Amino acid sequence: MNETASSPVVRATGSSFYLAMRILPRERREAMYAIYDFCRVVDDIADGSAAFAQRLLALENWRSKIGEIFSGRAPADLEALARAVRRYGLRQEDFNSIIDGMAMDAAADIRAPEWTTLDLYCDRVASAVGRLSVRVFGLGEETSATLAHHLGRALQLTNILRDIDEDAAIGRLYIPHEALLRAGITADEPLSVAADPRLSGACLEIAERARAHFDEARRIMAGEPRAAVRAPRLMAAAYRSLLDNMVTRGFAPPRRRVRVSRLRMLGAILRHAIP
Repeated sequence: MNETASSPVVRATGSSFYLAMRILPRERREAMYAIYDFCRVVDDIADGSAAFAQRLLALENWRSKIGEIFSGRAPADLEALARAVRRYGLRQEDFNSIIDGMAMDAAADIRAPEWTTLDLYCDRVASAVGRLSVRVFGLGEETSATLAHHLGRALQLTNILRDIDEDAAIGRLYIPHEALLRAGITADEPLSVAADPRLSGACLEIAERARAHFDEARRIMAGEPRAAVRAPRLMAAAYRSLLDNMVTRGFAPPRRRVRVSRLRMLGAILRHAIP
């Protein structure tokens, strides 16, 4: 895994993440790059074209590599991640949770899960990343867990709404079963659901949950030292803007891709990056 601050893997996660991490002090920034390099590698495995069994085997191989880090036998190419683990007291259980979340995608194509299953998925693929991240940011134990819970879910629910069509194209549908039923949709075939104009109602339900998590994350960060929450504030601002833009656009097909403008990103940087 790349140890440099200009990691192409990290750059591929998008400008909002890259800019948020750039405002961190160098040691914390490099730790975050190592964490997100790991996340992108296991995410690529889960989203790959290999057979389900092969993807699961590859993820288990990564679970073994993480175990080696925590037993003091880190492979040379994972030294940056091992250094982050040592320096910031990162927990093995959070890395394993991320792998468990990726395994949910790798084992079978997710289609209209129950809300409880979707929440577990969000906890594993997003809030677990948050639990690692907030330790690097230097937040207190209790605050860390609560902020990771809410901000991770807010970001992941926003991602789900952004990627409806892309996910449907590869046979996945993350919109929860209960929300679809309330919208009058009984089908669970991804492309069919993505093309249904009634999907808007289900999407707005998800958007409301995401907003509630954003609001709670904002309340938590307001009570923390500004320097410790600059990066998560910037991420929250970018994704909240994305969510609001999608709600304004609407969710009825056809859906044009929504992005956060450079001007808004610059405004967020000026608000949150300057002490």
